[in-house]
Amino acid sequence: MKPVTSNLQPVSNIYCLKSNIYLLPNPYFQFKQFTIHHDRCSMKVTTDSCLFGAWAANDIKTTGVPLNILDIGSGSGLLSLMLAQQTSGSIDGIELQQNDHQQSIQNISASPFFNRVQVFNADAQSFGYTKKYDIVISNPPFYESDLKSSIKGKNIAHHDDGLKLDGLIPLIEKLLQPSGNFYILLPAKRQQELQHIITGGHLFINQAVFVRQTHNHAPFRIMLKGSFNKTGMTSSEIVIKKNNVYTNEFARLLQPYYLNI
Repeated sequence: MKPVTSNLQPVSNIYCLKSNIYLLPNPYFQFKQFTIHHDRCSMKVTTDSCLFGAWAANDIKTTGVPLNILDIGSGSGLLSLMLAQQTSGSIDGIELQQNDHQQSIQNISASPFFNRVQVFNADAQSFGYTKKYDIVISNPPFYESDLKSSIKGKNIAHHDDGLKLDGLIPLIEKLLQPSGNFYILLPAKRQQELQHIITGGHLFINQAVFVRQTHNHAPFRIMLKGSFNKTGMTSSEIVIKKNNVYTNEFARLLQPYYLNI
């Protein structure tokens, strides 16, 4: 057994059995200013979730004012801590699953931002909110009809066994300040579904960023920014790698977080 490191990914242990190679991810992901332990979390740290957090934080920090931020389905606390690093905001996280909530408390408590981030173990739709938020961010369950895991926690995190997309949007509309913005990460194929849910309500998509693994791959994620303002939607894309190296745009966004950028 030997530890194997890659440039910008957590360490993995490799075990060889006959002709098969099994990669067991490290139970934590080390960033420049905080550490995310995710061995007990249903949703692990992924490249696209890191990109989403960095993209949203980079956009939010340009306001330059303290904000009240809500992270719906906060999981390991990744997005909350990424936003806490780049902004001076006060952040509330809502996480339904107890194991994820407990591990996020561990991650937040050990970070430099522990005094600005709190996470509640609750159902986001029935939680007793006492305020509205300037920013609402969410990496919601991705899939509705895809093949599910036998593990309940993974189904809540990855599928719609927990908060459905058509429940998330009305919740955001209820909790967002009139001048606020929301940010959502989804599989690219669910853009039309989201647009259909939003149509007829009071929220609008203002910006869509499609994410590709490389220029040769189709978009697999879409990062969305929206608000109550009907300003029209701009569209762009970010490619993660070119010639097996992170692109300049990806590196620029992740430089505040990744150790080797």
